[in-house]
Amino acid sequence: MRLIAIVWLCCFVLNMTSSNASAAEERRLLYVAVPGIRNYLEYGGHGLLVFDINDGHRFVKRIPTAGFGKDGKPLNVKGICASATRHRIYISTIETLTCLDLITEKVLWERTYDGGCDRMAMSPDGAVIYQPSFEKDHWHVVDAATGEVIAKITPKSGAHNTVFGPSGKVAYLAGLKSPHLTVSDTSRHTAARTIGPFSASIRPFTVNGRETLCFVNVNELLGFEVGDLMTGKMLHRVEVQGFQKGPVKRHGCPSHGIGLTPDEKELWIADATNRRMHVFGTTAMPPMQLVSIEVRDEPGWITFSLDGKFAYPSTGDIIEVATHRIVAGLKDETGAIVQSEKLLEVDFQDSEPIRNGDQFGIGRIR
Repeated sequence: MRLIAIVWLCCFVLNMTSSNASAAEERRLLYVAVPGIRNYLEYGGHGLLVFDINDGHRFVKRIPTAGFGKDGKPLNVKGICASATRHRIYISTIETLTCLDLITEKVLWERTYDGGCDRMAMSPDGAVIYQPSFEKDHWHVVDAATGEVIAKITPKSGAHNTVFGPSGKVAYLAGLKSPHLTVSDTSRHTAARTIGPFSASIRPFTVNGRETLCFVNVNELLGFEVGDLMTGKMLHRVEVQGFQKGPVKRHGCPSHGIGLTPDEKELWIADATNRRMHVFGTTAMPPMQLVSIEVRDEPGWITFSLDGKFAYPSTGDIIEVATHRIVAGLKDETGAIVQSEKLLEVDFQDSEPIRNGDQFGIGRIR
């Protein structure tokens, strides 16, 4: 009996050691594309910056990227997406789409498209990218492996922001010139229907994991509107209370940034004028305002870590979601403050990518 007990204990210790080693080998990294605030190099320079989420968001490295204009200067980064299963990460600028290998960190290809590029989205299987033109009439549907155009969708809405539905069955296309959200059937790559109209042109937006609701920023509104993705109707208009809208440095609208926490219990809204992130509870509809968090600059975007522990506004503040407190700030290798509206998480087991987040704060309850 004593021998059996000793053997069992040794096996238990070995299993615990093996489990701890596996956990220690998993790395959670935040990839931040810069210049991610217009073409301003003072907020992190140029390249793809990598931060260790598990180590207090410590700066890890700077990966050289493409995305230069004819004058040799870095172009505005417009979007970022990734596929861990296919080992790829993509960065769009106002003119180009660049594909990099997540393991070798080498640029695989860079392409230009008719009408330029804006904030794209990738299918959940990593096979297809919906690449909007730069505020023009159309979206290109791109083969993610090669960058080749396989279809074109033309809502004539002023192509801008794009979200691929978690189901992969539809993609949502928002333009600067339209109060309607276009829904594309991804099996045929055609515009199938619209949601809205909302009260003004749609800016950033997000959807819940079941794809029954969308939450949209619109021009002139400090707050957001809610749409029903099933019926196509606008349901609610919610204005931030206790704060007034006013002049903003960028984007031309009071709220440019909206995201659901992965558990969909909270909706976070950017307020550029007042340098705040406003948090709303979503247990009832319309969502109820909970708390406001002051950040270090005008926020123009928001997304979250995959586990929902951290919120990432474009200001570079790292906010603990559970407490709504700022716990850190992104800084580059020189100690300079990093700000970007184009960032996402990629997790690795040893050197192998195993999962990735999204630049949009998309709900993850399926």
